[in-house]
Amino acid sequence: MEKHFMIKKGIIGAVCAAVLVLLDQLTKRLAVAHLMNQEPFIIWDGVFELRYLENRGSAFGMMQNKLAFLIPMTVIVCAIIVYIYLWRIPNQRRFRWLDITAVLFLAGAIGNFIDRIMQGYVVDFFYFILIDFPIFNVADIYVVVAAFLLFGLCLFYYKEADFEVIFPSKR
Repeated sequence: MEKHFMIKKGIIGAVCAAVLVLLDQLTKRLAVAHLMNQEPFIIWDGVFELRYLENRGSAFGMMQNKLAFLIPMTVIVCAIIVYIYLWRIPNQRRFRWLDITAVLFLAGAIGNFIDRIMQGYVVDFFYFILIDFPIFNVADIYVVVAAFLLFGLCLFYYKEADFEVIFPSKR
């Protein structure tokens, strides 16, 4: 990929990720300011509410109090995402969905990483009480949307030849 396009792609990706991270951090600050030490804020009784939670683990509350693992793992995952985004995903219109997916994954990882570094826990606040779904936040939404997007793209949009362009086999 030409250096000019890689720089442009990097700047666009960084700006998009930064905006998403800022949105995530803003919503978490609002949750702290308005939900911490308060009764849950009911949006739809018995279905959905805003409830403050300090998650000291990873997704779905797994790996509680494992910051020594979660922090370096997040750095590694972010480095891999940046590498794939900048050096593996071709700068072609067909691959824009993968660019979006990478930026969503990166923003979600960084949003929760900031909380872990600054506070030792992640602020969660969305709660679907109807199905007792684990409490989550905006960064988690980015990661879940990216995962579903990647899954759908792999199943229905990209073909084997597309993945060969991204990750050429050593034949």
